[in-house]
This record gives sequence, C-alpha cells and structure tokens, in this order.
Amino acid sequence: MRRDAVRNRERLVEAARGAFAERGLDVPLEEIARRAGVSIGTLYNRFPTRNDLAAAVFADREETVRQVARHALTMPDPWDGFVHFAEQLGRLMAEDRGWTDVAARRGPEIGRALMIEVIGRAQAAGALRPDFTLTDMAFVIWSLTRTITATRDAAPDAWRRHLGFVLDGLRAPAAHPLPVGPLPESLIAGC
Repeated sequence: MRRDAVRNRERLVEAARGAFAERGLDVPLEEIARRAGVSIGTLYNRFPTRNDLAAAVFADREETVRQVARHALTMPDPWDGFVHFAEQLGRLMAEDRGWTDVAARRGPEIGRALMIEVIGRAQAAGALRPDFTLTDMAFVIWSLTRTITATRDAAPDAWRRHLGFVLDGLRAPAAHPLPVGPLPESLIAGC
C-alpha cells in the first residue's frame, strides 16, 4: 500500500478502537470514519465489512487472551490457573465495550485450543467439575458479558462478585449431576 493508504488504515483502526471501547461494536461506521478524518468510502475500501474492521482492531486482544491462557498453564496449581484465566477474561471485557461485544459473540472460540488445555488441566487435578466442557465456558463468558454490560456504569467491579459465585459452582467438590447435557459445539461457533 501507498504511504497515505497505510496511514489512513492506521487512523481507521485507532479511531475504531476508541469508538468500540466507548460504545461497543454497533457504533456507526460513519462516526469511525469521521473520527479518523477520512471518508466513509475510504473506510469501506480498507475494511469492506464491520467484521473486517473489528478483526483488525481486536487482533491484539486475541493474542492477549492466548498469552493469559499460556500463563495460566504455567501456574503450579491448575485451579488457580483456571481462575486466573477466567478473571483475566473478565478484566479484558470490563475494560472495553467493544471487546465485551466480541467475547459475547465469539465466546470460547477465542484462544480455543489453549482454553481446552486450561480446562483439562484443572479437571485432571480434580479441581474443576469433570462434566464442564468448552461449550460450558460459553455460559461463563456470556453471563460475564451481561453482568459487565448491566453494571458497567453503576458498579464497574460487580462482575468480580458474579464470577466468584460462578467459580464456586464450578469446583469439583460442589458438583451435582446436571439435568441436561452440554451444548453442541456447533451452537457456539461464531456466536
């Protein structure tokens, strides 16, 4: 790309990052173009869809999730690793409305392979209930996104209390038989 095209792309990504963080993924694209100081046509030339723009904006967040999972796998206590992973996901969502929207839509697809390892390690240690699946992680993420969205302005740390209740219920000693099986993975892919 030409230098001015590269500069316009960078300005669009930065403008979108700010707009998404403040207002979520549904912010009008016209506002993002205006913030970047370019025309809406320039935005569509660089990013044909909103998803293309979001992918550029949140590529670093997805890498952060993978780094958090890798760190969780190095923690001596597998339960502490699982808790660390869940808490850091919550923190990332609480910091950014746009990332909250991405997490709600994509759930456990972000960092999937590493997330499976974090879950499996905690289960192998007997700390995480054995019937917990990757698709169940979608429930954890979805419930956190709703709590974060509902309390962001009035009680921005309320999600931590909610997560504490969820984590207590996921401990293996607290497990009781569940009334239904897990969701099929096809239902959470691309949510």
